[in-house]
Amino acid sequence: MNEASAAIHSPISLYIHLPWCLHKCAYCDFNSHATELDSLPEQSYLQALLTDLQQATKTIVQREVRSIFIGGGTPSLFSPASIEKILVACKESTSLNSDCEITLETNPGTFEHQKFSEFLAAGVNRLSIGVQSLNNKHLNSLERIHNSQEAISAIQSAAKIGFSNINADLMFGLPKQSINDALQDIQTLCEQPLTHISYYQLTLEPNTLFHRFPPDLPDEDITWTIQNNGMEVLAKHGFERYEVSAYAHDNLQCLHNINYWQFGDYLGIGAGAHSKLSTANGIIRFQRVRQPSSYMQAVSTGSHIIQEHYIDSESLIFEFMLNNLRLRRGFKAQAFTYFTGLEWSVVKPRILAFIEDGLLEKSHDYYRASPMGYRFLDEVTQRFLPAA
Repeated sequence: MNEASAAIHSPISLYIHLPWCLHKCAYCDFNSHATELDSLPEQSYLQALLTDLQQATKTIVQREVRSIFIGGGTPSLFSPASIEKILVACKESTSLNSDCEITLETNPGTFEHQKFSEFLAAGVNRLSIGVQSLNNKHLNSLERIHNSQEAISAIQSAAKIGFSNINADLMFGLPKQSINDALQDIQTLCEQPLTHISYYQLTLEPNTLFHRFPPDLPDEDITWTIQNNGMEVLAKHGFERYEVSAYAHDNLQCLHNINYWQFGDYLGIGAGAHSKLSTANGIIRFQRVRQPSSYMQAVSTGSHIIQEHYIDSESLIFEFMLNNLRLRRGFKAQAFTYFTGLEWSVVKPRILAFIEDGLLEKSHDYYRASPMGYRFLDEVTQRFLPAA
């Protein structure tokens, strides 16, 4: 087997999308849909999901699954029994690694804490809690439906129940947020029993309420100060930065997201889920029908996969760099060939030019963004875009 074809047999990640939440936040651009609990079509969606999973995993049956991520929406709205059925189906239809990282996204609402022990018993071994802020004023501005105390209680409850791998998401650069407000958030969060923190700036994404009606956000100088000082707080508490917005304790990086950033393969199941798979004919991307009701109907007729296309060589270069340069350690030249099937020579001149410009650097066998390149990473990666 040559390096160009090796990724066809490499380990893979599995993403499961549960698209409902109790409230659609003003900043959220995910494929999520607000619902009342008594209107959640849990059983109908679960059946479509299991059918989709059983059919789709026939193509990856020989490939080891190292991570499962159940995202949304708010997946913890589903019952522990449904989550268990999903995980049992994953085990029955794939080659699941015995140490598979299984993440469930959850929000800090009090009623969800009561499910944590059952999620753990169902096989979930990593929780990702959407804290976003620990300041009630800012939680209100984000239209979050929990308060600061509920967020802290959720983290502490999960740890007490027995979760030893817990992530919390925290945003900065929030509407009218001061430097002191932001640093108090990260300081308090670092004092909680967490192994991982996703720390990222609020951005105004298209097709969101915040994009249509922009709030009063801190200026660039303030957000830059917040980020730098926040990273110092994280470092003092032992959280090591391994990706643009990800910090981990004790080498407990998120295996699922690392697979994305390394340009590994993944299979997405559920409404709107995306997939990337290496095949003998090239690397293919495809998506499932986005609207949940349409997805459920489409699964029943086998027409739920849309927008299927192979990635051309120039796009492969861009996508590889877009992902791998997010990692603090960068990538090896061999990894470029392994995951794209392209020779290192097709991109080496550009890499050397970036090194000459001080935007990239080589450390041992790894190519990575320099400190300056990491600060302006969007501009660096855009230079790899295919010519129009």
